[in-house]
Amino acid sequence: MSKFELKLPKMGESVAEATITSWLKEVGDFIELDDSIVEIATDKVDSDVPCDVSGVLIEKKFEVGDVVQIGQVLAVIETNADAADVSLSTNNTTSKEEVNLDEAVAAVEAEVNDVITQVSTTTKTSIANTEGNFYSPLVKKIASTEGISQAELDALKGTGLDGRVTKDDILAYVDKRTKTGNIVVSSPKSSNVKENKVTTEKVENTPVSLEVNSGDELITLSRMGKMISDHMVHSKRKASHVQSFIEVDVTNIVKWRDKVKDVFFKREGEKLTYTPIFMMAVAQAIKKYPLVNITFDGVDKVVVKKAINLGMASALPDGNLIVPVIKNAQNLNLVGMTKAVNDLATRSKNNALKPEDVKGGTYTVTNIGGFGSIFGTPIINQPESAILALGAIRKVPAVIETLEGDYIGIRQKMYISHSYDHRVINGALGGMFIKEIKDILEAWNVNQEL
Repeated sequence: MSKFELKLPKMGESVAEATITSWLKEVGDFIELDDSIVEIATDKVDSDVPCDVSGVLIEKKFEVGDVVQIGQVLAVIETNADAADVSLSTNNTTSKEEVNLDEAVAAVEAEVNDVITQVSTTTKTSIANTEGNFYSPLVKKIASTEGISQAELDALKGTGLDGRVTKDDILAYVDKRTKTGNIVVSSPKSSNVKENKVTTEKVENTPVSLEVNSGDELITLSRMGKMISDHMVHSKRKASHVQSFIEVDVTNIVKWRDKVKDVFFKREGEKLTYTPIFMMAVAQAIKKYPLVNITFDGVDKVVVKKAINLGMASALPDGNLIVPVIKNAQNLNLVGMTKAVNDLATRSKNNALKPEDVKGGTYTVTNIGGFGSIFGTPIINQPESAILALGAIRKVPAVIETLEGDYIGIRQKMYISHSYDHRVINGALGGMFIKEIKDILEAWNVNQEL
């Protein structure tokens, strides 16, 4: 018998962890190849984890509600994959046995070397301060989540081996700081000073005391709602948000769609909405201005994404939003884009998205006009660097310029809002990009054929 470790697979560029929502198999159950073993949830999508082997589930490493990091072992499955190798024929020659033994020894040595390498890497990447203190990954994660600076961490007096800060130490510190509203640390510089209070701004994620009166309803955020909240706060802290707005005359697009939508549905079996038209315009604009299709490391390096993978903010059944991704949008024509948009929107509403559907986005578009909003200031979907909001299309009086002179007429207009990370996208680029989208949409030929 051999043992197979089922690990949490990578769920997307910005996803580092997932929450166990339910176990589909119990210890002792036999599992077929590709059977789903456990259901998980991230801030982007709910999914299940299939097994790459067949065998018997002998150990579950986590319980429902536990948070698991990408790459951690979820479960152990006992397989009989090597049973045939164990049953050696009695007429095998001594030389063949020696060869098999040599191969086994080599394999064991390779495994040992891998472990040594991993341990060495872990040791080298342990976080150390200038005083030579080392902190476990768990302690560092808690510090990062709670907004504890390196200076505060260095000043904490640990109760672990050699004075190291343990999980209990940092949680006790967080609890004390939350109650007092101040940072309270032990000073490492003087044994005579036991506590040093440093005035600081209140931690943003410190719970607010809520007053609940008679008739009020107290609602607890769902797991996904909490994750979305954390993701949005993270983005606002990380990126320097700035916005550009522009008004677009989409009269020709409205007239053209009204003229062809029934024919399009009969021919393709798909409803033609405005969204795929706008998505095509965004993809074309990105091809001209690729420096909005980027990821920034926060220091001095930018990755310009070759593929244009457009995220499309969509509604979930519980009212939350999710961002499935249209891969390689630059290669899609109107029919292909319409099918992709409708498919992702439908599966979002039915809670049927898969992990790969929300991976790899490079630029996001959100249609706030569907709720009647004229324009807005969307928050960048990390690790992207920009996002576009589509406002509602409205009939408005407008000045129309002709060769015979100007006159007032009724036009179909909308605003588009472009939020971008001002650290790497300046106002000129941000403005030129949405101006390009405006030009593409206003140049739409009302007489073009499908």
